[in-house]
Amino acid sequence: MRRRAYGVAVVVAAVLASAGCSSKYADGSGSSGTATVGNRTVEPVTGCGTSSWTDPADLSPTRTPARCKPLTPAPQPLPKTRKVTIATGTLSAEYVAPLEVAVAKGEFKKEGLDVTLKVLPTPDALPLLAKGDIDAMWAAPEAAVMNGVEGGFDIKWVAGNFSPDPESKSGLWVKLKKGEAAADVRMAGRRMGTMIGKGSVIAYPMQKALATHGGGLDKIQYQQLGSADVLTALQNGGVDSAWLLDPVWRKVDDNPQYAFLGGQPLGEPLGGMLYGPSLLNDDVDAGVALLRAYIRTVNTYFAGDYKKDPSFVAYLAKLLKTDEAVLKSTPSLTMDWEIRAGTTTRLQAAYKAAGVSKGATLPESRTVNRSLYEEAVGHQP
Repeated sequence: MRRRAYGVAVVVAAVLASAGCSSKYADGSGSSGTATVGNRTVEPVTGCGTSSWTDPADLSPTRTPARCKPLTPAPQPLPKTRKVTIATGTLSAEYVAPLEVAVAKGEFKKEGLDVTLKVLPTPDALPLLAKGDIDAMWAAPEAAVMNGVEGGFDIKWVAGNFSPDPESKSGLWVKLKKGEAAADVRMAGRRMGTMIGKGSVIAYPMQKALATHGGGLDKIQYQQLGSADVLTALQNGGVDSAWLLDPVWRKVDDNPQYAFLGGQPLGEPLGGMLYGPSLLNDDVDAGVALLRAYIRTVNTYFAGDYKKDPSFVAYLAKLLKTDEAVLKSTPSLTMDWEIRAGTTTRLQAAYKAAGVSKGATLPESRTVNRSLYEEAVGHQP
């Protein structure tokens, strides 16, 4: 069924494209209803109506994420192929799947982009992004990023990635002491295992979870561990608590010795695409094209509960090089390209509480740029 629907949609998208969806790169003419935002012309986009944008101020955990119709926004090929390098910390995590599917299905190529996904941790990728040696990062506005922007790096968060399903228990887990109930847990003084440390975006949701359990980011001890060691350390007593991601938390979910204290806020992505000067300033057309391909991939393959399709789950498992049963054991992520208002402000507050960031709080004008994904879906302020 997916293949048949996909084939029909391809034909429709091709007809729409030939009818003028790519005019920006053909003769430069705009259709009726165009608007000028800054020095960019924003045109209405077929398939992307009012549901393709939500008010950033809407922080409701039940907010319906922005969506266009499948296979939209239609490609608008650049006049010349543009090589783009995107750094990512991993290629096996589910939140990277939209990028990998976009590469595999040729969605970037349809835009005239030759995209390479390069595995690099944020500390290594950050200076390369600032210098323009790489074009983008699939990461998060972590403390290192905020500190880099404070120091003069021209880097902005330009698109979100996901928020968890309400049934997910990805987040802060604690190993209960003998006779201790989850409601009685007091986190002050306990040791927590983490992959990134105090400067991770999880500092924000962790701060909220700790606040309800007699702790705080400045009242717990941190032990930085490799991704494969976090669960082991929690199980053998090396740490008292840990932030467990999908699907690792399934290993302790049914064990009464462990308690889930809280996770990422629903409806609020904490990471996604970050651009450096090459796509923010030097080649904005390519920057919009990259987000257009990403958004089209979400609308086509990840718009809803994508794990209901067994064939697609099998495809994803092969693409991510992970076990299919493991992939099916957790709920679908809510893929979401939009950025909520105030997220970077809340993140910076958590970094300051953890002692990894100093100085004045950076305003959103220094940390976030929503105009590129808004242009991609044709949203006009």
